[in-house]
Amino acid sequence: MTARPENPHQARLLRLLRQDGARSRAELGEVARLSPSKLALELDRLTKLGLIETGGLAASRGGRRSGIVRIASHLRFVGIDVGATSIDVGVTNGQLEVLGHLSRPADVRDGPEAVLEQALDLVGKLLTGETTEIHGVGVGVPGPVSFLDRTPVSPPIMPGWDRFPVRETLSREFGCPVLVDNDVNIMALGELHAGLARSVGDFLLVKIGTGIGCGIVVDGEIYRGVTGSAGDIGHIRVSDEGPVCTCGNTGCLEAYFGGAALARDAMAAAESGESPFLAERLTHEGTLTAEDVAAAAASGDATAVRMVREGGRHVGLVLASLVSFFNPGLVIIGGGVAGLGHTLLAEIRSVVYQRSLPLATGNLPIVLSELGETAGIVGATRLISDHVFSVE
Repeated sequence: MTARPENPHQARLLRLLRQDGARSRAELGEVARLSPSKLALELDRLTKLGLIETGGLAASRGGRRSGIVRIASHLRFVGIDVGATSIDVGVTNGQLEVLGHLSRPADVRDGPEAVLEQALDLVGKLLTGETTEIHGVGVGVPGPVSFLDRTPVSPPIMPGWDRFPVRETLSREFGCPVLVDNDVNIMALGELHAGLARSVGDFLLVKIGTGIGCGIVVDGEIYRGVTGSAGDIGHIRVSDEGPVCTCGNTGCLEAYFGGAALARDAMAAAESGESPFLAERLTHEGTLTAEDVAAAAASGDATAVRMVREGGRHVGLVLASLVSFFNPGLVIIGGGVAGLGHTLLAEIRSVVYQRSLPLATGNLPIVLSELGETAGIVGATRLISDHVFSVE
């Protein structure tokens, strides 16, 4: 049974140690605003619960040296980031530092049993030789997740996953708490914990992968909406006429510029001979992906560069509306298609800065994520550790 804090004071102490690392008792008391006797009582209980440990003495502050306290070194959290075409799995310590990370190509359309079996295999490889128990597992999936029961609900690109009990299935396997959320939300949590948004309370994380979604953070907390579907910007219509989307509608942002849309347009450009680079790549590989478009654009292929700029313009148009509505302090662009780099970023910035009011964009950074593939892992472990480090 995973140990949990017994009261809000203990929960706050754990979260402080998780975020900032080892601290002296004196520093903890000042930040948590607890008297020395109360602090000593709560730290003693957390030690007995196996959630914290001592670590020597701090530097003198003009009197008796205070003891160092840190999250227990044996704590382990697992993050599973299921994408449309890949699985990333990581193991972290109690401070959510990634101790191991494995990735594998996978097709979410193969269904939950097959995909979760692959995820379990990756976790097993990471834990080979580990003797410590897992204290919690966080999972991200590329579709809407009900905030009420934490199950996927009618995900457009995930056939067979509707209402599948991911949480219960993995909890039985690992024997610990499991939480599930949308993959974009866990990426936003990763940025909040260890990325560019550490000091920003209100920001947007736009993930451009096979699909497009937006993580919304308000006052340091994920905003999920009433049922959990907030941020599904990939299905905002940008044109009454346009490509058919996986959701069944036409003209959605995702149908214009997700990874699947880029692959579709790349195939058309290759087969028509419009892009010699992509035509040659298709001959050798037999198929094309967004990564091929990135390589073509990097080589100066005019058609690929145009595709990236047009996609960036569509994202920028939607994002400009979001910025005017939400007034965030930061916008982070992540996901596999974000690997298109600064050509994409420049186009998004240009449209947003041009179309949003100066008051909203005057001090608004729009940046590429620096966490890369680990954003979802860190965010998934942040999700479950928030749960484990809270009062039952």
